[in-house]
Amino acid sequence: MKKTRWSHSSSSSSFSSYRMSSYKRATLDEEELVDSTGDDIYPSSPMQVTLLHSRGPTCCPDRTQREKRVLFLVCVVSLGLLISLITTGVFYKQTHPGLCLTEPCITVASAVMGALDRSVDPCNDFYSFACGGWVKKNPIPDGKSRWGPFTRLWEHNMNAMKQLLENTTKKGLSKAEEKAQRYYQACMNETKIEELGAKPLQELIRQIGGWALTGPWDKNNFQEVLRTVSTNYHTSPFFAVFVSTDSKNSNSNIIQLDQSSLGLPSRDYYLNKTANEKYLTAYLSFLTELGVLLGGSKETSQTLMEEIMDFETSLANITVPQDERRDEELIYNKMEAKDLATLAPAVNWMPYLTELFAPVPLNDSEPVVVYAKEYLRKVSELITKTNKSLLNNYMIMKVVRKMVSVLDQRFQDAEQRFLEVMYGIKKSCTPRWKLCVSDTDSALGFALGALFVKATFAEDSKAKVEDMVTEIKWAFQESLKHVSWMDSETKRAAKEKADAIYNMVGYPDFIMNATKLDKVFNDFEVVSELYFQNVMQYYNFSARVTADQLRKTPNRNQWSMTPQTVNAYYNPTKNEIVLPAGILQAPFYSQSTSRALNFGGIGVVMGHELTHAFDDQGREFDKDGILRPWWKTSSVEAFKKQTQCMVEQYGNYTINKEPLNGKQTLGENIADNGGLKAAYKAYENWIKKNGEEATLPALGLTNHQLFFVGFAQVWCSVRTPESSHEGIITDPHSPSRFRVIGPVSNSQEFSKHFGCKVDAPMNPKHKCELW
Repeated sequence: MKKTRWSHSSSSSSFSSYRMSSYKRATLDEEELVDSTGDDIYPSSPMQVTLLHSRGPTCCPDRTQREKRVLFLVCVVSLGLLISLITTGVFYKQTHPGLCLTEPCITVASAVMGALDRSVDPCNDFYSFACGGWVKKNPIPDGKSRWGPFTRLWEHNMNAMKQLLENTTKKGLSKAEEKAQRYYQACMNETKIEELGAKPLQELIRQIGGWALTGPWDKNNFQEVLRTVSTNYHTSPFFAVFVSTDSKNSNSNIIQLDQSSLGLPSRDYYLNKTANEKYLTAYLSFLTELGVLLGGSKETSQTLMEEIMDFETSLANITVPQDERRDEELIYNKMEAKDLATLAPAVNWMPYLTELFAPVPLNDSEPVVVYAKEYLRKVSELITKTNKSLLNNYMIMKVVRKMVSVLDQRFQDAEQRFLEVMYGIKKSCTPRWKLCVSDTDSALGFALGALFVKATFAEDSKAKVEDMVTEIKWAFQESLKHVSWMDSETKRAAKEKADAIYNMVGYPDFIMNATKLDKVFNDFEVVSELYFQNVMQYYNFSARVTADQLRKTPNRNQWSMTPQTVNAYYNPTKNEIVLPAGILQAPFYSQSTSRALNFGGIGVVMGHELTHAFDDQGREFDKDGILRPWWKTSSVEAFKKQTQCMVEQYGNYTINKEPLNGKQTLGENIADNGGLKAAYKAYENWIKKNGEEATLPALGLTNHQLFFVGFAQVWCSVRTPESSHEGIITDPHSPSRFRVIGPVSNSQEFSKHFGCKVDAPMNPKHKCELW
């Protein structure tokens, strides 16, 4: 095996070397003072004059006096040497405290070492160096399209939730927690689900008004069906309507409209038919099979589904690509509800909105924000010219797709065959409990979160993580001082925004209060036997909660992620960072191991979310979460010039010969780069205040190098080619490999600590730098 070599220098070890050499020079300086001091450097003194001018034979008294003086100087020098040795010893112990040989350190060192591939030069390909060993040892598990620390930790959390949901003998649970357990049990009741088969969905379709799959259909009920599927079943056939904080008035919630999603992950699948033929074929087969399972003939079902796919292709043609929707200032359009009739007359808007947000009263002056003005105009035209039977079939199919996982095994097998093609998933029998844990998390996530937090979350972690956030925030603000392209006035406002960022760590407080938790889920009725009915109850409950939010002031302490989630987020309208308990575990965070790994793991996550406040989208919101132009024009132009560097950098990366979309991933790339820089600076500051920590054994890595390795190993992952293709088309994040090599190749500190030569692949001369 080829061994790579690189410099082990770091800022702390370099400082230690300086102190050691300074000590030696100090000793030499003292010697030089005795032997060769001249009057032009030091003031004359009787002793110095005597030393310099006492030459040749002298009498005994003179020798005795000289000996006394020499002895005095020797004592002074010896004392200075002793003090210097003691000081150096103490400092050396602080900066070289040895190896950490505790069990957690040995365990984590083994994990870090096992993931490395030392045959790769870190300056040539740091991702492969840090993750090559991990990739070789981690084939994609059956039933997965990707695998990495995020998915592994989520599996760990799911196992914990499974045990909690199945422990029905535990005393003292809140009513909400008991509902979560009943919901899960109903989902696990496969006997009842198989017994009912397709009947619950067939009955639901009959109640909506039927469709052309099982018999002649000629009804003029488009408006009624649109209202029903949108209100009762959480579908968005032609457009999405929801309630959220008004971007230009962060103290108010408002109705918002946007373009809807398609049956396939992106418009690209429909528009580039040749490249995506296998996906389109699999999708048609899947839809056709669903039609057959719901009572249609093979021929009728295929004909109907071909028409639906043609209609979806028309929708894809008018859907605006995500990379053209990143500037919220440009796509934010506020109007009154009555104006929608002029913009998109194919929909009876007031009856639609009134039913969707019942019982909240609305009138035609109700304010709404439209984020897809041109799309709504075009979709209205498309609805007007499309056969009403086809529109009905499409709306019903949106409901059917939503209900597949709620039905018997035949439906799930059909979906599995589709996913095998769509994402390259190897066929496997995924345990039923995993689906049920995931669905319980979706429906009663905060009730399940209460169980999870009480069982798994170390309460003292919350304060320690909050302290880390403070350190990361300080580091970002320190870097902000040195941003040369931003004018001073905008820089001051940016600092104020960073100061105002609100941190939420671990879990929302209300879930620890049984009374408050029960109140949240009071109107959600859960029965023990009927899973399909419980899902319908959840949709009704969720619709009522959404309507209720419309007249409420946005709650800053309201979470958009459940505590068990392995993720984190930044909310621009609240100017807040949220770090759920689910991610506050190894490999992201551990109280018992290296600070280098904590800063490289959760520290970079914190920095990533904080930097989102200043990415190409987050920067448009001020410290109060209001969308407004608070930057000077000169700084806006400079920002765009700086970010173009990243657009081009990431646009030159490829996966399976497919280039990344540097514009679509810009915000996440800015956050990745800013997060790494802030976390590194915070770690350096921690060392400055606390001294060097012990290194991990057997790795041969300095703690500064370990910081970067820990950061990279969070992103070690494997992924199917199909999933990679889907990610490039749809994901605002870059693939894991480039979330590592992109930021480190822009990092001067990385190249310094790994001794990378200029123009090495990980140390290009031209680096992209923003924050």
